[in-house]
Amino acid sequence: MRLRNALTVFGLVATIALTGCTTTTETQQAEATTAKIFTDSYGSVTDAGYALPAIPINKVNKKFHRQIVAYPTKEKAGTIVVNTRERFLYYVLPNGKAVRYGIGVGKQGFAWQGEAYIAWKQEWPTWHPPKEMAARKPDVAQYVENGMGPGLRNPLGARALYLFNEKGQDTLFRLHGTPEWASIGTAASSGCIRLMNQDIIDLYSRVRPGKGARVVVQQ
Repeated sequence: MRLRNALTVFGLVATIALTGCTTTTETQQAEATTAKIFTDSYGSVTDAGYALPAIPINKVNKKFHRQIVAYPTKEKAGTIVVNTRERFLYYVLPNGKAVRYGIGVGKQGFAWQGEAYIAWKQEWPTWHPPKEMAARKPDVAQYVENGMGPGLRNPLGARALYLFNEKGQDTLFRLHGTPEWASIGTAASSGCIRLMNQDIIDLYSRVRPGKGARVVVQQ
């Protein structure tokens, strides 16, 4: 009788302990998942004297919010992988992780794919549209030579990362910010990869220009 009671008590204790462990694990997983999505990082920002307005991030599909995700890949940490079809840019981290950003990509016919590296980067860049764009859009022709100065309306946004090919030639493609947050997740640009301004500031801080800053653009 005593043995039966002891076994009953032991079973209850084990059940309570197991239940407590499961609850704690589930809570920790939920907290970890919440911590990996940076939805609260899109508020107003004063940067280099420019007042970036807050992004109404609740109007942007949550999958395009900056977040850390599992990303098994053979690419080295520090590599940038752009998936134009899914509208994601991945900055590869160690241990099978990556920072994932939502992007806007080139319109059909202007999309680019291949490999390059980030030769240099610029805060609040001046925008020089290519001559080919000026031929299609005469209203931007005035900026081909002298450029559009930095500012909240500049199409390159708060930061630009300049892609060069393995021969050291400018591809004329950029990873850059945009004031047009609603274009994230769409094919709206003339070929360059655009991120929300708050996201390009984050990506910019992670990148060290040079041939080690590899960029792979997939379709």
